[in-house]
Amino acid sequence: MREELFVSGRNIPNIDPYLNIWHWQIPIYLFLGGLAAGILFFAGVFFIMGKEHKMRATVKIAPMIVPFALIVGLFMLFLDLKHKLYFWQLYTTIRLESPMGWGSWVLMIMTPLSMIWSASYVTEIFPGWDWKFKFLKDFESWVIKNRIFFAWPIAIYAVILGIYTGILLSAFNARPLWNTSILGPLFLVSGMSTGAAVIMLFSKDHKERKIIGRLDILLIIIELFFITHLFIGFRAGSEAQINAANLFLNGDFTAPFFTFVVILGLIFPGLLEIMELKGYRIPIYIPAALILLGGLIFRFLVVEAGQLTRYLY
Repeated sequence: MREELFVSGRNIPNIDPYLNIWHWQIPIYLFLGGLAAGILFFAGVFFIMGKEHKMRATVKIAPMIVPFALIVGLFMLFLDLKHKLYFWQLYTTIRLESPMGWGSWVLMIMTPLSMIWSASYVTEIFPGWDWKFKFLKDFESWVIKNRIFFAWPIAIYAVILGIYTGILLSAFNARPLWNTSILGPLFLVSGMSTGAAVIMLFSKDHKERKIIGRLDILLIIIELFFITHLFIGFRAGSEAQINAANLFLNGDFTAPFFTFVVILGLIFPGLLEIMELKGYRIPIYIPAALILLGGLIFRFLVVEAGQLTRYLY
């Protein structure tokens, strides 16, 4: 017979209840949502700036994957639901104080907008494409003439979608790691960086890649600043917040966070992009792939670590 002596009533394995709120589907959804927001933001802004033809991959090609990213992301949300048959009630219950309610409506708006935007460039990107029905051809012609009225809401709602992926976590007051206002801007900048990485992968124009590369370097610097500010704020907070920060500064998440997110996901690809701007021949898929991998791992770590933190004092 095995005897164990417990000296604390907290966090006892198999006795103290442990609630795993969100699983692997949520980090994937957050990643895809941020990615889609980043791509659509650049597409809308550069179209408004009148650079539709100079930034072909940014405005026309990269947004083609956004509808698929959003649909897969929504499917991930659906898989995570415990009562899947009642998901529609989210749209019949209006709660202005609910970030999830706001996010569901933003996704409801952005998904069809991204489809319409992408469809308006299908015949240009794929010359052999032909809409079989006349009303689709007429609708395409109307959208092409009025793209500017789609570009503005796409750019604006892209910012809201990117921030929402962070606010969705920060609204959980009971989780010290998530309960910070910096998480929304951090996820927005991270999503824009991953969106820029996808654009660089699709672009064959050196000048376009150079423009997006410069913007991505700036985004990486801002993201590193936000991450630093995040941990400085935690270290100056309550004991629960200090313990939450220590998961990344001196805990189980330290090695994967600094290895895959900070170094390989931000600093190293940022240096490669700087070298590219200086004239060195750097295969663009290397920094782009590292940024995408770092953005995905970052969301997995934040979601998992956040669920291990709680206020006990």
